[in-house]
Amino acid sequence: MVNIKLPDNTTRSFDQAITVLDVAKSISPGLAKATIAAYVDDKMCDVSYLIDQDAKLKLITEKDPEALDIIRHSTAHLLAQAVKQLYPTAQVTIGPVIDNGFYYDFSYERPFTPEDLTLIERKMDELVNLNLQVTRKKMLRDEAIEYFKFLGENYKAEIIASIPQNETISLYSQGGFTDLCRGPHVPSTSKLKAFKLTKVAGAYWRGDSKNEMLQRIYGTAWVTKEELRQYLHMLEEAEKRDHRKIGKQLDLFHIQDEAPGMIFWHANGWSLWQVVEQYIRSMYKKYNYVEVKTPQILDRTLWEKSGHWEKFHDDIFTLESEHKQYAIKPMNCPGHIQIYKQGLTSYRDLPIRFAEFGSCHRNEASGALHGLMRVRAFVQDDGHIFCMENQIQNEVMVFIDMLFEVYNKFDLGSDGIAVKLSTRPAKRIGSDEVWDKAEKSLADALNAKGLNWEILPGEGAFYGPKIEFEVKDCIGRKWTTGSVQLDFSMPSRLEAEYIAADGSKQFVVMLHRAICGSLERFIGILIEHHMGNFPLWLAPIQCAILNISEKQANYATTMYNKLRTAGFRPQIDLSNEKIGYKIRQNTLKKIPFLIIIGDKEVETDTITVRQRDGTDLGAMSLEQFISHLQQ
Repeated sequence: MVNIKLPDNTTRSFDQAITVLDVAKSISPGLAKATIAAYVDDKMCDVSYLIDQDAKLKLITEKDPEALDIIRHSTAHLLAQAVKQLYPTAQVTIGPVIDNGFYYDFSYERPFTPEDLTLIERKMDELVNLNLQVTRKKMLRDEAIEYFKFLGENYKAEIIASIPQNETISLYSQGGFTDLCRGPHVPSTSKLKAFKLTKVAGAYWRGDSKNEMLQRIYGTAWVTKEELRQYLHMLEEAEKRDHRKIGKQLDLFHIQDEAPGMIFWHANGWSLWQVVEQYIRSMYKKYNYVEVKTPQILDRTLWEKSGHWEKFHDDIFTLESEHKQYAIKPMNCPGHIQIYKQGLTSYRDLPIRFAEFGSCHRNEASGALHGLMRVRAFVQDDGHIFCMENQIQNEVMVFIDMLFEVYNKFDLGSDGIAVKLSTRPAKRIGSDEVWDKAEKSLADALNAKGLNWEILPGEGAFYGPKIEFEVKDCIGRKWTTGSVQLDFSMPSRLEAEYIAADGSKQFVVMLHRAICGSLERFIGILIEHHMGNFPLWLAPIQCAILNISEKQANYATTMYNKLRTAGFRPQIDLSNEKIGYKIRQNTLKKIPFLIIIGDKEVETDTITVRQRDGTDLGAMSLEQFISHLQQ
């Protein structure tokens, strides 16, 4: 007798061992048809899994959140099967699920083309329509190595060879194609209804540039075709909003081969940068931070003491001088501790809040670089709060208030802000006791703020847990920008102390915090979120003055100077072009207001104002316009 407990606390009993699918059939044929996997005693498995003892069972249907990853992983296998049928000499390697989709890496003698992707996608559709059953079998490790070598799949054999010798390997087969995988997978290819191959790119085997360059085919998969359509529409919108295109259109910045991953800011872009920086600086004053500046280059020994060298040495730019090795700083925290340590700090002085627009460099892989979003040289709106244990909760709560205020100012909080607590990673410094205390402190602060939050197990920094804040842009994309990280370890490693009330020396607690993160990336997000149509306060050029003919040049220049004196960012266009052309060109620059000046405006000492969206505000005095801008 096998007793199976369902989520509604009812129990079903069967005379013998039974598969997950047959349990679903016993409940209803419709449920069985919708089921794609299950949890048996909290372990995820296929519908073919045989339950031979009492167990808890939760069926997974297409409506459950877990279904999407199963569908995407199964679609990656479908892609590999299609490639093998069309290009038999191609070797398959790995095909994981990623955000919004999947990829599969292949070794093949020539580059895949867009035409190949079309053929592969067509073949995938054929395999779906064949309703191929997906079956699972087990094989000993050494047997699996020989099996894949026999198939000519040397990469698969190499992957399996890295698995401990006595492990049992699970293989999935569908229509003559077999792949290595833990699973689970959908019961048949007919469950894969909504997918699209998106691009092909290069990728080194095992991520090592010394290895062969493989071809990575990316795709996306969804439960329904409507979800796929919405996602593809979002990609089209994202293409229109690409910050690199808009950056060129608005003359904000550029990147060139002589400085990979480093930004050349043009006047308009630097104006935008300064507005962001000065606003953040005003928030530092409001929330009682003191701004500091630390050196770009520090002796390697300091990074070894802090723990960064062991964790990040491959990502740190270094230089040699006088037989010593120096690191170009990848982050600012050790430098802030050096400032904190100058002189004795009493408990009465705490908390101390340092802030810095700190220039950092990290040796990111060239293939990972992406416009402003992933760079090698960047500036953090970095801050570190030095406090006592009993001050942690209040400091975190005040920081959350500050962060929410900033995001609302930039129109990034209107669709809610997701809050996530990242806990201890496998590679970390500090004892479990310290980590227990740190994680509880952050959880208590979130609960005290009454926020909804979720846990991200193992995603914390190497020195402490962190709270991450995720915003949505206007087309639904999610961006993790701000964070606050609690650190009991680095102050002790770098001997940052304070004099307690009883006269003893105690190690200070350190909070690492940022709101924008990298200013480069944050500005990239703003460009795409607003599609370059910045609100007036952010716009690099707030208004453009256009004269109809040369006769109004002096009057237009006078208006330009008065607007600058009033504290605005105007631009003047005295070019010898027709006014219609000038209006079109300056509208393409997404300038919030255009000021048109002709003979009539000169005679009446007025200006004619047109908004970015084409709305005509009519004639007004410059004073009225300035009042309008101020409002």
